[in-house]
Amino acid sequence: MPKILVIEDEAAIRRVLIKILTEENDKYEVDEAEDGLVGIEKIKKEDYDLVLCDIKMPKMDGVEVLEAVKKIKPEIPMVMISGHGDLDTAVNTMRLGAFDYISKPPDLNRLLNTVRIALDRKELVVENKMLKRKVSKNYEMIGKSSAISHIKEIIEKVAQTDARVLITGPNGTGKELVAHWLHQKSERSKGAMIEVNCAAIPSELIESELFGHVKGAFTSANKDRAGKFEAANGGTIFLDEIGDMSLSAQAKVLRALQENRIQRVGSDKDIKVDVRVVAATNKNLKKEIEEGRFREDLYHRLAVILIKVPALNDRRDDIPLLIEYFTQKIADEHGTAKKNFSNKAIKLLQEYDWTGNIRELRNVVERLIILGNQEVNEKDVKLFASK
Repeated sequence: MPKILVIEDEAAIRRVLIKILTEENDKYEVDEAEDGLVGIEKIKKEDYDLVLCDIKMPKMDGVEVLEAVKKIKPEIPMVMISGHGDLDTAVNTMRLGAFDYISKPPDLNRLLNTVRIALDRKELVVENKMLKRKVSKNYEMIGKSSAISHIKEIIEKVAQTDARVLITGPNGTGKELVAHWLHQKSERSKGAMIEVNCAAIPSELIESELFGHVKGAFTSANKDRAGKFEAANGGTIFLDEIGDMSLSAQAKVLRALQENRIQRVGSDKDIKVDVRVVAATNKNLKKEIEEGRFREDLYHRLAVILIKVPALNDRRDDIPLLIEYFTQKIADEHGTAKKNFSNKAIKLLQEYDWTGNIRELRNVVERLIILGNQEVNEKDVKLFASK
Protein backbone atom coordinates (compact mmCIF):
# COMPACT_ATOMS: atom_id res chain seq x y z
CA MET A 1 0.00 0.00 0.00
CA PRO A 2 1.68 3.27 -1.13
CA LYS A 3 2.27 5.76 1.67
CA ILE A 4 2.16 9.44 0.73
CA LEU A 5 3.03 12.42 2.94
CA VAL A 6 1.58 15.88 2.21
CA ILE A 7 3.57 18.76 3.73
CA GLU A 8 1.54 21.97 3.37
CA ASP A 9 1.01 24.84 5.83
CA GLU A 10 -2.35 25.92 4.36
CA ALA A 11 -4.99 23.61 5.87
CA ALA A 12 -7.49 24.12 3.02
CA ILE A 13 -4.99 23.10 0.33
CA ARG A 14 -3.82 20.20 2.48
CA ARG A 15 -7.39 18.91 2.75
CA VAL A 16 -7.94 19.24 -1.02
CA LEU A 17 -4.77 17.31 -1.81
CA ILE A 18 -5.65 14.53 0.62
CA LYS A 19 -9.19 14.30 -0.79
CA ILE A 20 -7.92 14.11 -4.40
CA LEU A 21 -5.43 11.37 -3.56
CA THR A 22 -7.74 9.19 -1.46
CA GLU A 23 -10.56 9.44 -4.01
CA GLU A 24 -8.17 8.53 -6.82
CA ASN A 25 -7.06 5.32 -5.14
CA ASP A 26 -8.41 3.89 -1.90
CA LYS A 27 -5.11 2.00 -1.49
CA TYR A 28 -3.21 5.25 -1.01
CA GLU A 29 -2.38 5.79 2.66
CA VAL A 30 -2.08 9.58 2.97
CA ASP A 31 -0.45 11.30 5.94
CA GLU A 32 -0.11 15.06 6.53
CA ALA A 33 2.21 17.60 8.13
CA GLU A 34 1.47 21.28 8.70
CA ASP A 35 5.08 22.47 8.27
CA GLY A 36 8.54 21.31 7.21
CA LEU A 37 9.83 20.51 10.69
CA VAL A 38 6.90 18.19 11.42
CA GLY A 39 7.31 16.67 7.96
CA ILE A 40 11.01 15.89 8.51
CA GLU A 41 10.28 14.22 11.85
CA LYS A 42 7.62 12.02 10.21
CA ILE A 43 9.98 11.10 7.37
CA LYS A 44 12.64 10.04 9.89
CA LYS A 45 10.16 7.70 11.60
CA GLU A 46 8.14 6.38 8.65
CA ASP A 47 8.94 4.96 5.22
CA TYR A 48 7.01 7.01 2.65
CA ASP A 49 6.77 6.18 -1.04
CA LEU A 50 6.16 9.81 -2.04
CA VAL A 51 6.24 13.28 -0.47
CA LEU A 52 4.25 16.27 -1.77
CA CYS A 53 5.81 19.40 -0.29
CA ASP A 54 4.90 23.09 -0.46
CA ILE A 55 7.79 25.45 -1.21
CA LYS A 56 6.83 28.52 0.83
CA MET A 57 6.25 27.57 4.46
CA PRO A 58 7.16 29.07 7.85
CA LYS A 59 9.84 27.52 10.11
CA MET A 60 11.37 25.45 7.28
CA ASP A 61 10.73 26.06 3.58
CA GLY A 62 10.32 23.37 0.93
CA VAL A 63 13.87 23.72 -0.44
CA GLU A 64 15.29 23.05 3.03
CA VAL A 65 12.95 20.05 3.42
CA LEU A 66 14.07 18.70 0.03
CA GLU A 67 17.76 19.03 0.94
CA ALA A 68 17.18 17.33 4.30
CA VAL A 69 15.21 14.42 2.77
CA LYS A 70 17.92 13.83 0.15
CA LYS A 71 20.36 13.29 3.01
CA ILE A 72 18.04 11.17 5.20
CA LYS A 73 16.18 9.04 2.63
CA PRO A 74 17.34 9.95 -0.89
CA GLU A 75 15.22 7.25 -2.52
CA ILE A 76 11.91 9.02 -1.68
CA PRO A 77 10.61 11.00 -4.69
CA MET A 78 9.71 14.59 -3.79
CA VAL A 79 7.06 16.54 -5.71
CA MET A 80 7.20 20.27 -4.92
CA ILE A 81 4.06 22.44 -4.79
CA SER A 82 4.70 25.99 -6.01
CA GLY A 83 2.70 29.19 -5.95
CA HIS A 84 2.74 31.49 -8.99
CA GLY A 85 5.73 33.45 -7.69
CA ASP A 86 7.72 30.33 -6.83
CA LEU A 87 8.28 28.99 -10.34
CA ASP A 88 11.99 29.87 -10.49
CA THR A 89 12.49 28.21 -7.11
CA ALA A 90 10.46 25.21 -8.25
CA VAL A 91 12.68 24.77 -11.31
CA ASN A 92 15.74 25.05 -9.05
CA THR A 93 14.41 22.23 -6.85
CA MET A 94 14.58 19.94 -9.89
CA ARG A 95 18.33 20.57 -9.99
CA LEU A 96 18.46 19.68 -6.29
CA GLY A 97 16.80 16.32 -6.93
CA ALA A 98 13.03 16.95 -6.83
CA PHE A 99 11.03 14.53 -8.96
CA ASP A 100 8.69 17.25 -10.29
CA TYR A 101 6.74 20.33 -9.28
CA ILE A 102 3.02 21.17 -9.38
CA SER A 103 1.67 24.73 -9.57
CA LYS A 104 -1.14 26.03 -7.33
CA PRO A 105 -4.01 25.54 -7.72
CA PRO A 106 -3.13 21.98 -8.72
CA ASP A 107 -4.40 20.67 -12.05
CA LEU A 108 -6.15 17.40 -11.18
CA ASN A 109 -4.93 15.31 -14.13
CA ARG A 110 -1.34 16.58 -13.93
CA LEU A 111 -1.21 15.98 -10.18
CA LEU A 112 -2.52 12.40 -10.38
CA ASN A 113 -0.34 11.55 -13.37
CA THR A 114 2.75 12.86 -11.57
CA VAL A 115 1.85 10.88 -8.44
CA ARG A 116 1.43 7.65 -10.44
CA ILE A 117 4.76 8.10 -12.26
CA ALA A 118 6.60 9.00 -9.04
CA LEU A 119 5.23 5.94 -7.24
CA ASP A 120 6.21 3.70 -10.17
CA ARG A 121 9.73 5.14 -10.07
CA LYS A 122 10.00 4.50 -6.32
CA GLU A 123 8.97 0.89 -6.88
CA LEU A 124 11.67 0.50 -9.55
CA VAL A 125 14.30 2.01 -7.24
CA VAL A 126 13.35 -0.45 -4.49
CA GLU A 127 13.38 -3.39 -6.92
CA ASN A 128 16.79 -2.31 -8.22
CA LYS A 129 18.19 -2.14 -4.67
CA MET A 130 16.82 -5.60 -3.89
CA LEU A 131 18.34 -6.94 -7.12
CA LYS A 132 21.71 -5.40 -6.23
CA ARG A 133 21.55 -6.98 -2.78
CA LYS A 134 20.74 -10.33 -4.40
CA VAL A 135 23.64 -9.97 -6.83
CA SER A 136 25.92 -8.91 -3.97
CA LYS A 137 25.08 -12.11 -2.09
CA ASN A 138 26.39 -14.12 -5.06
CA TYR A 139 29.76 -12.51 -4.43
CA GLU A 140 29.62 -12.48 -0.65
CA MET A 141 32.93 -13.03 1.14
CA ILE A 142 32.42 -15.73 3.74
CA GLY A 143 34.75 -15.87 6.70
CA LYS A 144 35.74 -14.27 9.98
CA SER A 145 39.43 -15.15 10.02
CA SER A 146 41.89 -12.30 10.53
CA ALA A 147 43.03 -12.54 6.90
CA ILE A 148 39.50 -12.23 5.49
CA SER A 149 38.58 -9.49 7.98
CA HIS A 150 41.65 -7.56 6.83
CA ILE A 151 40.62 -7.92 3.16
CA LYS A 152 37.10 -6.69 3.97
CA GLU A 153 38.55 -3.65 5.76
CA ILE A 154 40.74 -2.81 2.75
CA ILE A 155 37.76 -3.15 0.39
CA GLU A 156 35.64 -0.80 2.53
CA LYS A 157 38.40 1.83 2.44
CA VAL A 158 39.39 1.43 -1.21
CA ALA A 159 36.06 0.77 -2.96
CA GLN A 160 34.91 4.40 -2.97
CA THR A 161 38.15 5.54 -4.63
CA ASP A 162 39.41 4.94 -8.17
CA ALA A 163 42.71 3.50 -6.90
CA ARG A 164 43.92 0.55 -8.97
CA VAL A 165 44.05 -2.76 -7.17
CA LEU A 166 46.19 -5.84 -7.76
CA ILE A 167 44.81 -9.03 -6.21
CA THR A 168 47.23 -11.93 -5.71
CA GLY A 169 46.77 -15.48 -4.46
CA PRO A 170 46.67 -19.12 -5.55
CA ASN A 171 44.03 -20.47 -7.94
CA GLY A 172 40.60 -21.06 -6.42
CA THR A 173 41.01 -18.68 -3.47
CA GLY A 174 38.38 -16.14 -4.55
CA LYS A 175 40.33 -13.35 -6.29
CA GLU A 176 37.36 -12.79 -8.64
CA LEU A 177 35.14 -12.44 -5.57
CA VAL A 178 37.32 -9.62 -4.22
CA ALA A 179 37.16 -7.84 -7.59
CA HIS A 180 33.35 -8.05 -7.68
CA TRP A 181 33.09 -6.74 -4.13
CA LEU A 182 35.29 -3.78 -4.98
CA HIS A 183 33.08 -2.95 -7.97
CA GLN A 184 29.75 -3.42 -6.20
CA LYS A 185 30.74 -1.27 -3.24
CA SER A 186 31.99 1.55 -5.48
CA GLU A 187 30.21 4.43 -7.20
CA ARG A 188 31.01 2.62 -10.44
CA SER A 189 28.57 -0.16 -9.56
CA LYS A 190 26.04 1.70 -11.75
CA GLY A 191 28.34 0.94 -14.68
CA ALA A 192 29.48 -2.38 -16.10
CA MET A 193 32.10 -4.71 -14.71
CA ILE A 194 33.87 -6.33 -17.64
CA GLU A 195 35.96 -9.43 -16.98
CA VAL A 196 38.88 -10.48 -19.16
CA ASN A 197 40.71 -13.76 -18.56
CA CYS A 198 44.11 -12.90 -20.00
CA ALA A 199 45.26 -16.54 -19.82
CA ALA A 200 42.34 -17.79 -21.93
CA ILE A 201 42.89 -15.46 -24.90
CA PRO A 202 45.65 -16.24 -27.44
CA SER A 203 48.47 -13.66 -27.32
CA GLU A 204 47.82 -12.58 -30.93
CA LEU A 205 44.18 -11.72 -30.06
CA ILE A 206 44.54 -10.13 -26.62
CA GLU A 207 45.12 -6.59 -27.95
CA SER A 208 42.03 -6.77 -30.17
CA GLU A 209 40.02 -8.17 -27.25
CA LEU A 210 41.10 -5.37 -24.92
CA PHE A 211 41.18 -2.39 -27.27
CA GLY A 212 38.99 -3.41 -30.21
CA HIS A 213 39.93 -3.19 -33.89
CA VAL A 214 38.96 -1.46 -37.12
CA LYS A 215 37.79 -3.20 -40.26
CA GLY A 216 40.72 -4.68 -42.20
CA ALA A 217 43.17 -4.50 -39.26
CA PHE A 218 43.83 -8.22 -39.77
CA THR A 219 42.48 -11.06 -41.91
CA SER A 220 39.31 -11.84 -39.94
CA ALA A 221 38.51 -8.20 -39.03
CA ASN A 222 35.35 -7.88 -41.15
CA LYS A 223 34.00 -4.84 -39.30
CA ASP A 224 34.90 -2.30 -36.62
CA ARG A 225 34.66 -3.75 -33.13
CA ALA A 226 34.85 -2.11 -29.71
CA GLY A 227 37.10 -3.72 -27.11
CA LYS A 228 36.67 -4.48 -23.42
CA PHE A 229 38.07 -1.12 -22.29
CA GLU A 230 35.35 0.71 -24.22
CA ALA A 231 32.69 -1.69 -22.91
CA ALA A 232 33.82 -0.92 -19.35
CA ASN A 233 33.68 2.87 -19.82
CA GLY A 234 32.21 4.37 -16.65
CA GLY A 235 32.69 1.09 -14.82
CA THR A 236 35.40 -1.42 -13.95
CA ILE A 237 37.57 -3.73 -16.03
CA PHE A 238 38.88 -6.85 -14.27
CA LEU A 239 42.06 -8.21 -15.85
CA ASP A 240 42.27 -11.73 -14.44
CA GLU A 241 45.54 -13.66 -14.74
CA ILE A 242 47.32 -10.53 -15.95
CA GLY A 243 50.66 -12.28 -15.43
CA ASP A 244 49.92 -14.23 -18.65
CA MET A 245 49.54 -11.12 -20.80
CA SER A 246 52.01 -10.56 -23.66
CA LEU A 247 54.60 -7.77 -23.34
CA SER A 248 53.16 -5.87 -26.32
CA ALA A 249 49.67 -5.91 -24.75
CA GLN A 250 51.21 -4.84 -21.42
CA ALA A 251 52.68 -1.77 -23.14
CA LYS A 252 49.24 -0.77 -24.46
CA VAL A 253 47.59 -1.34 -21.07
CA LEU A 254 50.28 0.86 -19.49
CA ARG A 255 49.45 3.66 -21.97
CA ALA A 256 45.74 3.27 -21.23
CA LEU A 257 46.45 3.65 -17.50
CA GLN A 258 48.75 6.64 -17.99
CA GLU A 259 46.59 8.60 -20.42
CA ASN A 260 43.06 7.19 -20.01
CA ARG A 261 43.09 6.68 -23.78
CA ILE A 262 43.19 3.63 -26.01
CA GLN A 263 43.61 2.94 -29.72
CA ARG A 264 41.81 0.19 -31.59
CA VAL A 265 44.10 -2.23 -33.44
CA GLY A 266 44.72 -0.81 -36.93
CA SER A 267 43.77 2.75 -35.96
CA ASP A 268 45.76 5.78 -34.84
CA LYS A 269 42.69 7.52 -33.42
CA ASP A 270 42.64 7.97 -29.64
CA ILE A 271 39.49 7.01 -27.73
CA LYS A 272 39.09 8.48 -24.25
CA VAL A 273 37.97 5.98 -21.59
CA ASP A 274 37.00 6.34 -17.93
CA VAL A 275 37.74 2.91 -16.47
CA ARG A 276 38.87 1.59 -13.12
CA VAL A 277 41.35 -1.25 -13.52
CA VAL A 278 41.42 -4.17 -11.11
CA ALA A 279 43.89 -6.95 -11.90
CA ALA A 280 44.58 -10.39 -10.47
CA THR A 281 47.28 -13.01 -10.79
CA ASN A 282 48.41 -16.29 -9.25
CA LYS A 283 51.99 -15.59 -10.33
CA ASN A 284 54.83 -13.90 -8.46
CA LEU A 285 55.02 -10.76 -10.60
CA LYS A 286 58.29 -9.58 -9.03
CA LYS A 287 59.90 -12.82 -10.17
CA GLU A 288 58.27 -12.37 -13.62
CA ILE A 289 59.80 -8.87 -13.75
CA GLU A 290 63.26 -10.22 -12.91
CA GLU A 291 62.94 -12.76 -15.72
CA GLY A 292 61.78 -10.15 -18.24
CA ARG A 293 58.23 -11.44 -18.67
CA PHE A 294 56.41 -8.57 -16.96
CA ARG A 295 56.91 -4.82 -17.12
CA GLU A 296 58.01 -3.26 -13.84
CA ASP A 297 56.38 0.10 -14.73
CA LEU A 298 53.04 -1.65 -15.33
CA TYR A 299 53.34 -3.52 -12.04
CA HIS A 300 53.73 -0.26 -10.12
CA ARG A 301 50.78 1.26 -12.00
CA LEU A 302 48.56 -1.71 -11.11
CA ALA A 303 49.68 -2.37 -7.54
CA VAL A 304 48.60 0.94 -6.00
CA ILE A 305 46.66 -1.21 -3.56
CA LEU A 306 47.80 -4.81 -3.11
CA ILE A 307 45.38 -7.42 -1.75
CA LYS A 308 46.74 -10.87 -0.95
CA VAL A 309 44.07 -13.59 -0.79
CA PRO A 310 45.21 -16.48 1.44
CA ALA A 311 45.06 -20.16 0.56
CA LEU A 312 42.23 -22.07 2.26
CA ASN A 313 44.81 -24.08 4.25
CA ASP A 314 45.82 -20.76 5.88
CA ARG A 315 42.27 -19.94 6.99
CA ARG A 316 40.91 -23.27 8.23
CA ASP A 317 38.77 -21.52 10.88
CA ASP A 318 36.54 -20.29 8.04
CA ILE A 319 35.81 -23.80 6.71
CA PRO A 320 32.69 -24.43 8.92
CA LEU A 321 31.19 -21.11 7.73
CA LEU A 322 31.99 -21.96 4.10
CA ILE A 323 30.42 -25.42 4.46
CA GLU A 324 27.26 -23.86 5.90
CA TYR A 325 27.14 -21.30 3.08
CA PHE A 326 27.69 -23.88 0.32
CA THR A 327 25.14 -26.36 1.71
CA GLN A 328 22.42 -23.70 1.67
CA LYS A 329 23.45 -22.37 -1.75
CA ILE A 330 23.58 -25.87 -3.29
CA ALA A 331 20.21 -26.81 -1.77
CA ASP A 332 18.70 -23.65 -3.29
CA GLU A 333 20.26 -24.40 -6.69
CA HIS A 334 19.04 -28.01 -6.73
CA GLY A 335 15.67 -27.20 -5.14
CA THR A 336 16.24 -29.78 -2.40
CA ALA A 337 16.17 -29.76 1.39
CA LYS A 338 19.36 -28.56 3.03
CA LYS A 339 21.57 -31.29 4.49
CA ASN A 340 23.49 -30.96 7.72
CA PHE A 341 27.11 -31.87 8.36
CA SER A 342 28.06 -33.58 11.63
CA ASN A 343 30.70 -31.96 13.82
CA LYS A 344 33.08 -34.84 13.11
CA ALA A 345 32.55 -34.45 9.36
CA ILE A 346 33.31 -30.72 9.58
CA LYS A 347 36.42 -31.36 11.70
CA LEU A 348 37.68 -33.89 9.16
CA LEU A 349 37.14 -31.41 6.32
CA GLN A 350 39.05 -28.77 8.30
CA GLU A 351 42.04 -31.13 8.40
CA TYR A 352 41.94 -31.90 4.66
CA ASP A 353 44.73 -30.57 2.42
CA TRP A 354 42.88 -28.11 0.17
CA THR A 355 45.27 -27.75 -2.77
CA GLY A 356 42.35 -26.52 -4.92
CA ASN A 357 41.27 -24.04 -2.23
CA ILE A 358 37.65 -22.80 -2.01
CA ARG A 359 36.78 -24.07 -5.48
CA GLU A 360 37.76 -27.59 -4.40
CA LEU A 361 35.87 -27.29 -1.09
CA ARG A 362 32.69 -26.28 -2.92
CA ASN A 363 32.95 -29.27 -5.26
CA VAL A 364 33.53 -31.65 -2.35
CA VAL A 365 30.57 -30.23 -0.40
CA GLU A 366 28.32 -30.68 -3.44
CA ARG A 367 29.54 -34.25 -3.90
CA LEU A 368 28.87 -35.05 -0.23
CA ILE A 369 25.39 -33.53 -0.42
CA ILE A 370 24.53 -35.64 -3.48
CA LEU A 371 26.12 -38.91 -2.33
CA GLY A 372 26.12 -38.65 1.46
CA ASN A 373 23.47 -39.33 4.12
CA GLN A 374 20.82 -36.84 5.20
CA GLU A 375 23.32 -35.77 7.86
CA VAL A 376 26.71 -35.94 6.20
CA ASN A 377 28.95 -37.84 8.61
CA GLU A 378 32.60 -38.75 9.09
CA LYS A 379 32.19 -41.97 7.10
CA ASP A 380 30.75 -40.02 4.11
CA VAL A 381 33.73 -37.66 4.16
CA LYS A 382 36.22 -40.54 4.20
CA LEU A 383 34.31 -42.32 1.42
CA PHE A 384 33.60 -39.45 -0.98
CA ALA A 385 35.76 -36.39 -0.16
CA SER A 386 39.05 -37.72 -1.47
CA LYS A 387 37.66 -39.18 -4.74
